[in-house]
Amino acid sequence: MLFEGNERREKERAMKAAGRLPPGQSLTLKWPVLHYGSVPRFDPERWDFRVYGMVAIPERWSWPEFAKLPRVETQSDFHCVTRWSRFDNRWSGVPMREILKIVQPLPEARFVLVHAEQGYTANVPLADLDRDEVLIATHHDGEPLSPDHGYPARLIVPHLYAWKSVKWVRGLEFLDRDAAGFWERNGYHMYGDPWKEERHSL
Repeated sequence: MLFEGNERREKERAMKAAGRLPPGQSLTLKWPVLHYGSVPRFDPERWDFRVYGMVAIPERWSWPEFAKLPRVETQSDFHCVTRWSRFDNRWSGVPMREILKIVQPLPEARFVLVHAEQGYTANVPLADLDRDEVLIATHHDGEPLSPDHGYPARLIVPHLYAWKSVKWVRGLEFLDRDAAGFWERNGYHMYGDPWKEERHSL
């Protein structure tokens, strides 16, 4: 335990020196589990992923179809609004730019409401999804996501607080206006930039 504490402090100092630790955050070597509600059960026969709203080509993929989409591997940091950060996470999944290429958002589409199991939602500007490091992840650090971390699929938006990296994601709704998601309606910031400490709405 003492060795782990020393390792954590040394790595935290290194991340601060490298300019990778946002203000108000502390490094963790573990991966804490935080979510609202229960862990949903995955049924591959009934699971689907929908993309709809202001797109030229709405899509709906079954689990076998989604699993055949092009994949990428990325590495990025992960910052939780509850003030911990986990560094150098390795993700594997479907790149968001591949989904955007397929569905072709309309010119007036500027925001996306992310839909997940149990009615959970989060809002993200379209420009923040149209980035190389954003993906629908199915694997973390070489292993399939565990159920409590979002199995079978989780949105990863590493430059925003982790509540925007929605677990158990099931769809993307493209909009011409911003629409608050679950935590945004309950006092969290509409955007969530860790470097500006946009934790809560004013």
